Amino acid sequence: MLKTIALIAHDGRKAEMVAFVKDHYDILNEMKLIATGTTGKYIQQTGLKVVCKLSGPKGGDAQIAAMAAEGKLYGIIFFRDPLGMHPHEPDVQMLLRICDVHNVPLATNPATAKYLLIGMHEESER
Repeated sequence: MLKTIALIAHDGRKAEMVAFVKDHYDILNEMKLIATGTTGKYIQQTGLKVVCKLSGPKGGDAQIAAMAAEGKLYGIIFFRDPLGMHPHEPDVQMLLRICDVHNVPLATNPATAKYLLIGMHEESER
């Protein structure tokens, strides 16, 4: 069974997300990918299949949080821009809280995202 993970990136981190996806293409290609709208469109350009939700400010973060709360996600990679102002910050905070409440792995930068993917990949190899 494919593991489902969500990919999200603030505007200032989308290029970094695409680079990360390219670097980990083989592992990500073995998973079902969900993404917020704009991030998903960029990731689709790498050739990976991605189910796109709404863009973050239009409710995509909340849609992904709902999936996490329902146990439909194995993990979330969310490249946040910690220095930027975001009009949907309450949704971002809700997503982080949902991950903590429901024990959903959440990586917010490339270093932790790499280890999240490695762990998921090694677990599936067992």
